[in-house]
Amino acid sequence: MLFNPARHEPLTELDWDPQRAKATIDWIVRDADATGGADSIWPVHAKDLEPGDDPEQPSTTLYYGSAGVLWALRYLRAAGATGSAVRQPDVGSLRERHRAALLAQGSSDFGSYLCGTLPIEMMLWEDSGDAAIADRIAVLIDGNLDHPARELMWGAPGSMLAAALLHERGGDPRWADAYRRIAARLGEQLQWSDAHDCHYWTQALYGNESTYIDAVHGFVATAHGLIRGRHLLGEREWSTWRQRIAQTVARTASREGQLVNWRAELIDPPGRRPAMLMQFCHGAPGFVICLGDFPGDELDELLLAAGETVWAAGPLRKGSNLCHGTAGNGYAFLKLFERSGDETWLQRARAFAMHAIVQTEADAATHGRLRHSLWTGDPGVAVYLWDCLRGEAAFPTLDVFFAPVASPAGAQSPRSNPPG
Repeated sequence: MLFNPARHEPLTELDWDPQRAKATIDWIVRDADATGGADSIWPVHAKDLEPGDDPEQPSTTLYYGSAGVLWALRYLRAAGATGSAVRQPDVGSLRERHRAALLAQGSSDFGSYLCGTLPIEMMLWEDSGDAAIADRIAVLIDGNLDHPARELMWGAPGSMLAAALLHERGGDPRWADAYRRIAARLGEQLQWSDAHDCHYWTQALYGNESTYIDAVHGFVATAHGLIRGRHLLGEREWSTWRQRIAQTVARTASREGQLVNWRAELIDPPGRRPAMLMQFCHGAPGFVICLGDFPGDELDELLLAAGETVWAAGPLRKGSNLCHGTAGNGYAFLKLFERSGDETWLQRARAFAMHAIVQTEADAATHGRLRHSLWTGDPGVAVYLWDCLRGEAAFPTLDVFFAPVASPAGAQSPRSNPPG
């Protein structure tokens, strides 16, 4: 089966209500602003704790910690998504606190995009344009070149995406050079599967070696960075990457009738059945989102079928968040709306948005608080609601990092697509 129905729930039958969406954004922003301490550190939510974690020790990462909350508040304010006042945080103090937290864990993965100090440095550079900060960023990106994870969260592909976003922001050729170095190294590290007739990478993660093909740790997340920065590659090099991406995506797709999904890993560990999930981090939603800007139409049939599978599965019971929740799955519909122009996909995205609002409200009532996290909590949901209001897809920190010029709902997108 392409997905487990027990992981999903019936869609809430509510008409799209833009005023309720705006009110929910304001609620999430006001609550985050009121809850963060004077040092802009937010407490960790019970749903973000792993066994053995200290509930009194907040996370400071972009992925599910205070750096991500700060990013969301800055972005929503700059985009004109909220009328609520937002604090001016001390981003430099957050950088030092996060660096100390990594060192305390025995980690020096400062160049990690979702979990390192790299994105905090990028916010500092956005605020000041300081050349010394740019120099630190360049060192972090180059220092992550040979990271064994080879994926978005910790590895060089995340640093490559950061380099592409930095180059779009300022045009500094050093970011283009860094991007090309990582792309070349990833090409050298690519492996070939005779059994599956496609390319893949291995990831050394958390003491294990894996062959993920998904949208956080796997092949398609790396493909997103290559698609995003394809204008920085030579025509022949991009043509090679394009063929590799299309072949792996097509060869790893699982079909049932007109529906499509992808398993988590290319090669499953011995004794483990293929994991067929339906969320951003594992499954069809992440493939649609990461491949939404793939040029040409050769993957369109697969992406549209994947979107139909996301709709058939329905919202996730796990909650409203981006990584493994209803808002993340809804971004697949926004991507397909942008790609196809078919209003059905926008209607579906907004239907998931209303369901995500209900889930957020119910979860807050259950836990007595909102969930302060970008990728796993409510600030990410607020960004999704904003994109549903605009009718455009800019997945937080994947499609957009630097704050846009403020614009009203429905105005021109703040996201600038790269040429090519």
